[in-house]
Amino acid sequence: MGTWTERTLETLRAEGFRSGGARSVVVELLGRQSCCLTAQELFDRLRAEGRTVGIATVYRVLDLLTAKGLVQRIDLGAGIARYEPADHDGEHHHHLLCDGCGKVEAFADDELERALRKVERRTGYDVAGHDVVLRGACSDCRAA
Repeated sequence: MGTWTERTLETLRAEGFRSGGARSVVVELLGRQSCCLTAQELFDRLRAEGRTVGIATVYRVLDLLTAKGLVQRIDLGAGIARYEPADHDGEHHHHLLCDGCGKVEAFADDELERALRKVERRTGYDVAGHDVVLRGACSDCRAA
């Protein structure tokens, strides 16, 4: 059914949201990202592209997309949240966070996913989702 951007814009249109405008440029920018961004990073990238979207609008769009399950909000602690497209087929990745420089990198691990499913079975919980954020020092900060 197309890319995340196309599916997301179509979902919003089907729910009565207008096409175009700030909402669309935020969705389009998110759809081009390989990993999560903060609202400020999204705002800064839009400004660098010459888009005149306010930071409050970026937050409103992110809140809407999160509420509709189209975007995943990842809380990294210290009041910092990052956002990335929610994969429609359930695929996802986790994140490594450098406490020194703040760099965030994505990683996937099949063994970790199997271990999490094992915990779900053992506890009897019906887990709707999970976030794994591993904190530490990236290779650049570790070398410094």
